[in-house]
Amino acid sequence: MLRSLLPLLAVLVSFASPVSAQSGPRTSECLAMAGETPRATPVSLRRTAAAGNEVTITYAGHSTYFIDTPMGIRIATDYSGAYQVGRLPDVITMNRAHSTHYTLAPDPRIPHVLRGWGDDGKPAQIFERVGDVLIRNITTDIRRYFSDSLGGDMIRDGNSIFIFEVAGLCIGHLGHLHVKLDETHFAAIGRLDVVMVPIDGTYTMSLDGISEITKRLRASVVLPMHRFATPLDEFMRKVGQQFEIDRRTERSLKMSRELLPSSPTVIILDGV
Repeated sequence: MLRSLLPLLAVLVSFASPVSAQSGPRTSECLAMAGETPRATPVSLRRTAAAGNEVTITYAGHSTYFIDTPMGIRIATDYSGAYQVGRLPDVITMNRAHSTHYTLAPDPRIPHVLRGWGDDGKPAQIFERVGDVLIRNITTDIRRYFSDSLGGDMIRDGNSIFIFEVAGLCIGHLGHLHVKLDETHFAAIGRLDVVMVPIDGTYTMSLDGISEITKRLRASVVLPMHRFATPLDEFMRKVGQQFEIDRRTERSLKMSRELLPSSPTVIILDGV
């Protein structure tokens, strides 16, 4: 069971956040929308989507994606500093699996540093608004680096699944996921429109395991990451025919509620 669920729900109920913002969501829309059917907008209406509602997502490499919000907030996921595209982010999220997923000495010009683990042995509890984005986390256990995946040498709450709620979109980053998710995890995650999924099949979890999670999350857009070890065709075979595949030569995409594909799609951006 997810040990940090009750504190998280308490925070959600309180609707409080220590980070100031002018126009961001004050509550979790993604949790409220968890029971809804996937959204799809007719093609004829997608062209009317206002550019001001678009989020730009850029694959920098490994597990680092940059998310640029309509208000101009820049977020970098699993940030170590090794994968930098454009200007410094305003917000970085990190996981403690190994040094390609975090840094203990981030650039001091980055104002918001969100670590996916607690320094006091307690799970990280993040529910913060920065500009037009709400950022929250769900913790999971991880293996100690180089430990046997079946040996049970685990770090309690060492990984965080981060959720970014912005412009009506629910964007999830699974981090360095090592364990299957139970019903409590899925309930805490809520609705996802876009999900970033590690597909290495070895350093995180098995390809069968991550494929089942991907199918269960039912996101409209799946963005593979940690993809150095697994042929993308093998991942596509695992997730099944219900997912379309969209290979792109660009490393960035623009996304909004209106631009969500009508059927679940794995989008492969340029990068490593």
